[in-house]
Amino acid sequence: MSEPRSAPTVLQMVLGRRLQDLRVHAGLTAQDVGRSLRQAHTTVTRMERAETALKWVTVKAMLELYGVGEAERAEFLTLTEQANVPGWWQGYRDALPSWFGVHVSLETSATHIRGYEPHVVPGLLQTEEYAHDVLAVGFPRVSAQELKRRVALRMERQAVLTRPDAPQFWVVMDETVLRRPAGSPQVMRRQIDRLLEATELPNVTLQVHPFTAGLHSGAFGPFTLFRFAMQEIPDVVCTDSLSSAAYSEDRVEVALYREVLDRMCTQAMPKGRIRNFLGDVRKELYP
Repeated sequence: MSEPRSAPTVLQMVLGRRLQDLRVHAGLTAQDVGRSLRQAHTTVTRMERAETALKWVTVKAMLELYGVGEAERAEFLTLTEQANVPGWWQGYRDALPSWFGVHVSLETSATHIRGYEPHVVPGLLQTEEYAHDVLAVGFPRVSAQELKRRVALRMERQAVLTRPDAPQFWVVMDETVLRRPAGSPQVMRRQIDRLLEATELPNVTLQVHPFTAGLHSGAFGPFTLFRFAMQEIPDVVCTDSLSSAAYSEDRVEVALYREVLDRMCTQAMPKGRIRNFLGDVRKELYP
């Protein structure tokens, strides 16, 4: 059997989709392929859904069965080897819930990341101290060592914003995020300073949805939208809950969240006011 992984790479998702398309184009069911290759048909479907690693020998046999030409087979198998290279986050499997591993994988490969955060500063913009306090509250049952590992993972994730091919990151935070302390005044002060630094990054857009704007459609929970350069991967929306996350590629659902976020962006403070607002909150609450 193929080795399970804590989270698929995006290239693995792309190749899984291609395998499914090739199978359907060949007029074969997963059961047909399983019988021909003497594999369980669930192995076929799990590879197509990127639920398990792509086994090179099995992929080669599939491509031959589907009548794929020699040159295309060679290219596909080269990509298969690349797709199975573990993502950097695999080193944190001891502190990475499987449901969040998908988030990190998407985050690492996206060209655009947009979202709304009603409760805390987004993880990609948190200081180490702030992250420690937030994670300690969110995961009260983990050991001190595991908490330390989770904080380290969060810090390493932030490198995505400053790498040469950094994604465009656009986030709307509720005003509550800044006014509800997630640690000591010193922690909050340094966190606001971190947000001020982030506003200077060319690929980061930070907005605050003020209390005065009233209720809005996104007020019921945090969500993140991911977009990718590869056309085979559709936009994905991630919605978070207390102990898990849900991911959807449904076009109607993704469009709904995009529409809600677009509306929130028009109601939120314009980018030009953010630095002054952050400075005012810092002086008022965390002098």
